[in-house]
Amino acid sequence: MKRHAIAALLAACVAQAWAGDCSRDISVPVSASGASVQIEGTHVGGIYPDLLRSASGKSGCNFVFTVVPRARQVAMFKAGKADLLLPASRTPSRDLAGTFVPMIGHRAMLISVAGPRAPVTDAKNLLERRELRVAVVRGFDYGEQYTALVNELAKQGRLFIEVDVVAVARLLHAGSADLTIMGPTLMAGAIRRDARVNGLQDRLRMEPIPELPWNDSGAYVSHALPAADQRALIDMLEKMGKSNQVLEGYRRYFRADVLADSVRPR
Repeated sequence: MKRHAIAALLAACVAQAWAGDCSRDISVPVSASGASVQIEGTHVGGIYPDLLRSASGKSGCNFVFTVVPRARQVAMFKAGKADLLLPASRTPSRDLAGTFVPMIGHRAMLISVAGPRAPVTDAKNLLERRELRVAVVRGFDYGEQYTALVNELAKQGRLFIEVDVVAVARLLHAGSADLTIMGPTLMAGAIRRDARVNGLQDRLRMEPIPELPWNDSGAYVSHALPAADQRALIDMLEKMGKSNQVLEGYRRYFRADVLADSVRPR
């Protein structure tokens, strides 16, 4: 009931005239991503899909969602086989395949189960503390410093690479991994939707490090689309971003303490 109410509110907030009709259906492969994208059986919901559906009639664009693992979602976009990539952080490699439209500001953080260990101060400190096992999601990308850190952790034999956030949450819950690197809202969304990790959220510790700075998060529009379709979608997404409806969606889904240090207006 709450989810449908949120969807209705989002739809009402973006009910405005957007110019342009798309020449064909817009392909949007998605993977579960906290509150941003939620998968229930064959139904795709969450903040971004709900906003796109609400805009469909006004924009003249029909969005077709398919569920795939995150790594495949990114690979399809880079290969020109997906028209939109969302949610997404901006990276140089993705810029080669599409136009980025920012929706919110966010930052990834180190997330662990709270305990007596000393804080991790930066990437160098994390690499030196070889007793700490790290889990990440395949296909996540928070920039060049994140990639360099993950690659070095892999060389040290301390890295778990999982298919989704729920798998990472289960590793933390079981004590099989000591920390992860991702946006806190992703972890919070996964915990809310999986009874196997019930109670984990209130035990978590969030730590920022300099190598994971604030970044833009939003959507990419593929260069493989016809130019007119690209313009229509970019215009639609820009108006969504400027209206701050994505941020408002996050505020409806999450407690203030989850958002405080990791999400802000674009």
